[in-house]
Amino acid sequence: MEKRKVQFTGGSTYILSLPKRWAVEMGLKEGDELEIERKGDSLVIYPPSRRGERRRGEAVLRVSPEEPPQALARKVVSLYLVGYNVIRLRAEGGRISPAQREMVRSFVRTKLVGTEVTTDLPGEMVLQVLLKFPELPVKDALRRMYLIALSMKEDAMLALESSNLDLARDVVARDDEVDRFGMYIIRQLKSAVEDPRLVREIGLDCGRDCLGYRIVTKIVERVSDHLVLVAQNLLQLKGELPAEVVRRVKEMGELVFSVFQEAVESLFEGDHVKAEAVMGRREEILRAEEKAIREVLRRVSGEDLLPLRLMIESLRRIGEYGSDIAEIVLNLNAFKMVEEP
Repeated sequence: MEKRKVQFTGGSTYILSLPKRWAVEMGLKEGDELEIERKGDSLVIYPPSRRGERRRGEAVLRVSPEEPPQALARKVVSLYLVGYNVIRLRAEGGRISPAQREMVRSFVRTKLVGTEVTTDLPGEMVLQVLLKFPELPVKDALRRMYLIALSMKEDAMLALESSNLDLARDVVARDDEVDRFGMYIIRQLKSAVEDPRLVREIGLDCGRDCLGYRIVTKIVERVSDHLVLVAQNLLQLKGELPAEVVRRVKEMGELVFSVFQEAVESLFEGDHVKAEAVMGRREEILRAEEKAIREVLRRVSGEDLLPLRLMIESLRRIGEYGSDIAEIVLNLNAFKMVEEP
C-alpha cells in the first residue's frame, strides 16, 4: 500500500502521481493513455491494453507417444478454457499417433467454438482460436445453448408421442452443441475474472455477474444432459405406451420447460419479479410428477416401468434447475429490490 497526496492545479484539475515502480513494470511512457474505472467509492487504473487480445498468446504442449488420446484431449480443452489463442502440439517421439491426432481433431470439431486446426504435420499440430470475444459475447452464446436445449425438448416429446427412435438419437447427438457453447462461455468468464477490463467486452455489466453466469451455464448443460437421459430411456422402451401415459408425461414436460424458459428469460431481462414467480411454481411441478407416476404405475408394467420412471425424474430435475436459475437472477438483481436510504 502506497500513499499519494492529491494536488490541485489550474483551478479545476486534481492530479495524483503514479508509483514509479509500477509505471516502469507496466512499460509506461509519456503520452500513454490509462484506463480508469469507477467501482463504488474506488477508482481502478489499468495500463494500456489491446482490446480483444489475451495476454496468453501461445502454449506449447509436448505429446508423448504413450499418452492416451483422451488425456491429450483433456489437456487441450484445459488450455482452451484458460484463454490460450494458439495451442501447439509437438511430438516427443517423432510423430503424433493417428489415434491422438483423430481425437484432437474430433474435439476441435465438436467441442471448441471458434477453433481450427491450422497446421497438421506428422510431428506437430497447431490449433488456433479465431473467434474474438466481442463477436460472440456471453449472453449470445448462452442464448444459443438455451435454444438448442429447447429444440432438444421439443424433439424428445415428439419422439415420445410418435415412438420415433431416430428423433430420440438426434436429441442425444445435439448435446455436443450445448457443451461447445458451454466451454466457450467458461473460457470468456475465466478471462474476465483474470482481467476485469474484459467484463464489458464479453457483454456483462460488472465482475459479480461472472459467477452467476458461470452457474447458469452449468445448469443449462445439466438440462441438456437430462434431455439426453430422457431420449436414451425412450430408446430402452420395449412396447407401445398407453396414450394416457404419453399425455401425462408430455404435460409434465411442457410444465417444467415453461418454468425453465421463464427462468432463463428473467435472466436475460434482469427481471426479479418474473424470477420470483418462477420460484413459486415448485409445488406445481411436484403435483405434475405425482400425476405422471400414478398413471405409469396404473398402466405400465415390466421392463418399460423403469425407463419411464427415470424419464419423469429427469423432467422433475429440469424444473428444479429452472428454480435454481431464478434464485441466481434474484441474487444478481437484488439491488433493484431495495430503496436507497
